[in-house]
Amino acid sequence: MAYWQWGNPTAAHVVVCVHGLSRQGRDFDVLAQALVARAGGALRVVCPDVAGRGQSEWLKDPMGYQVPHYAADMLALIAQLHAQAPVEALDWVGTSMGGLIGLAVCGQPGLPLPVPVRRLVLNDVGPVIEWQALVRIGTYLGHTGRFASVQQAADAMWAISSSFGPHTPAQWLALSEPMVRPHPEGGVTLHYDPAIAMPFRTVTAESAAQGEAALWQLYDAVTAQTLLLRGADSDLLSPATAQAMTQRGPRARLVEFAGVGHAPTLVASDQVTAVQGFLLA
Repeated sequence: MAYWQWGNPTAAHVVVCVHGLSRQGRDFDVLAQALVARAGGALRVVCPDVAGRGQSEWLKDPMGYQVPHYAADMLALIAQLHAQAPVEALDWVGTSMGGLIGLAVCGQPGLPLPVPVRRLVLNDVGPVIEWQALVRIGTYLGHTGRFASVQQAADAMWAISSSFGPHTPAQWLALSEPMVRPHPEGGVTLHYDPAIAMPFRTVTAESAAQGEAALWQLYDAVTAQTLLLRGADSDLLSPATAQAMTQRGPRARLVEFAGVGHAPTLVASDQVTAVQGFLLA
């Protein structure tokens, strides 16, 4: 599993940032640099490419592309980071799938972490995932395509990602460049293993509803201070679920961003400032 590291590699304060379903660790470039700039030399920000994405290897068994496997990978990563330099404060920023992995890591107190997670940022995700959002994601997941240029790929990604909210062309191109790799027949294709869609396609409305109870159980067991970010137009995290998350478990603090759906990219200055203020207060 590849990861991107920012800041002081021996800093005792570590922030792990984990991306969404079809994304990769470079999504956090802007946030990581902002956190490091504010914290000086006292911070290490680590942004993994979850298995099957970015620079990480692909799994031989596609059914391994599920949250329990990813959470185990993250425990191994954190153990390695702790062996390199002792981790004394551990924070987690998770966008969408990265937030669900965070719930698995933070909501099971017996896991072998060097220290419990101190602060948790859940970016537009919670224990209840709206079915219509899963249907929408299923229409494009696994179709990695072939494009003549990075710009053409960026344009195609924007067509399915406009819910991310306003971005300048330069911001969107910066987010898109790490999202492609060379296509064997020329041009570029999206970075991820198309087989990540296989376990996703086994989800039904019934199984998703059954999973909610387990996710609420994880959420209610979280002891970390929790910040919940929500795109005000999100189709994945409903207002009702977000409100419930402020009233149970860790009683998350809720911050919503107008004009944004699923999911805030943590590039806009107000989004970066919200996370900075919470993690580095």
